[in-house]
Amino acid sequence: MPIPVSRFGHLVHALQSVLRLHEPADANLHNYFRIHRELGSQDRAFVAENVYAALRRKRFLEYLIGPLSPGSLPAFGYAQATGERDGESQRDVHVTATPRQLALATLMKLQGINARELAPLLLDNEEEWLKQLKAIPTSDLPLAVQADFPDWLMERLATFMSEADILALARGMQQPAPLDLRVNTLLDKRDDVLNTLVNSDGIAAELTPYSPLGLRLKDKPSLNRNSLFIKGKIEVQDEGSQLIGLLLAPQRREMVVDFCAGAGGKTLLLGALMQNSGRVYAFDVSEKRLNNLKPRLKRSGLSNLHPQLIANENDLKIKRLAGKIDRVLVDAPCSGIGTLRRNPDLKWRQKPADVAELTHKQAAILLAASRLLKTGGRLVYATCSFLPEENQHIVEAFLAQHPEFRLLDAGEILASQHVPLNTGKYLQILPHIHGTDGFFAAAMERV
Repeated sequence: MPIPVSRFGHLVHALQSVLRLHEPADANLHNYFRIHRELGSQDRAFVAENVYAALRRKRFLEYLIGPLSPGSLPAFGYAQATGERDGESQRDVHVTATPRQLALATLMKLQGINARELAPLLLDNEEEWLKQLKAIPTSDLPLAVQADFPDWLMERLATFMSEADILALARGMQQPAPLDLRVNTLLDKRDDVLNTLVNSDGIAAELTPYSPLGLRLKDKPSLNRNSLFIKGKIEVQDEGSQLIGLLLAPQRREMVVDFCAGAGGKTLLLGALMQNSGRVYAFDVSEKRLNNLKPRLKRSGLSNLHPQLIANENDLKIKRLAGKIDRVLVDAPCSGIGTLRRNPDLKWRQKPADVAELTHKQAAILLAASRLLKTGGRLVYATCSFLPEENQHIVEAFLAQHPEFRLLDAGEILASQHVPLNTGKYLQILPHIHGTDGFFAAAMERV
């Protein structure tokens, strides 16, 4: 079926906006669709799918487009000369392909749409340009191009991974993430929710392999009007994120803190694991993120959650709880590199200087959070990153400076929570191995 010219035009315009990398791609697309309310659901799905495909394989596409004459294709947008920025090597400096070039290359090279189907969209000289593009061999490409990672990230990965492992990781990151759900066991059973989805709603779903609370959908249907969602029986949450909550394993009647709660996905999980007893404090420095928790909290049926806006990790609200808390989850602000399936723009927006700044913040937050725990309390430090400087290095430095804490075995804890997964003393999960986002977590105990 031919692609409508107007639909393709919106793809080009959306790419033009997103590729400036001034803000997260999802926020940019949300604003674009808000402005262009005339777009139907199929138009929006087409634009979003191909924008994300282009971001996932941006380096690969630019590598193929690069040798072709820039003048052979109308710019329709911009050809941006990228100058050297802080922490960026000279090898990263290049002239980007135009949004129109990337859109056409995405449709042909990534989505497999042939030249005949694209013909109604083409301008002068573009048919010949596409023939040249199609003819470019894609075997024996440089590793960084195959992986579609920036140079700085390739250099980091090379310090602890083989080329084969880097490529396997990259291939996993280049696939769209599935839609995972967490069943709110306070309101329903997982098997009953699965039965309703499959037999009543006609939504293909299966049990997640590790989380005893999760379901994985085959497609990505809109769930906002689904009765299970409206009644709070399901929440959208990656299986890896669910495992973080299970590693903390809060018990009934305990005092628990989610130190960087955000929009509260893990907070809601903790409240349900505690069977709506005890008390869960949801701390965050962003009022907007905490406001996003409110409708989710209302649907959940939970009454043991207490959102708290804080100024920073040394806020007086935190200091008042020192030595009183049973369990603390630190879902630390991080590079987000583990979520590239969902947020492929991050690999182009993050820079080495950003990661270095984050590590200082991570260490400070972990230290502040540790002061909340009573003796025998559990502290879980987690990130959605696979970079050691954000993960193992932070934990090892903390333990070296604080002998009152000891490292627990993550595999043993998860086994006690009926999770059939053991990645060693640390929880380290990756998309190409476990089918989840890339997460790291360490569990510690105050002794």
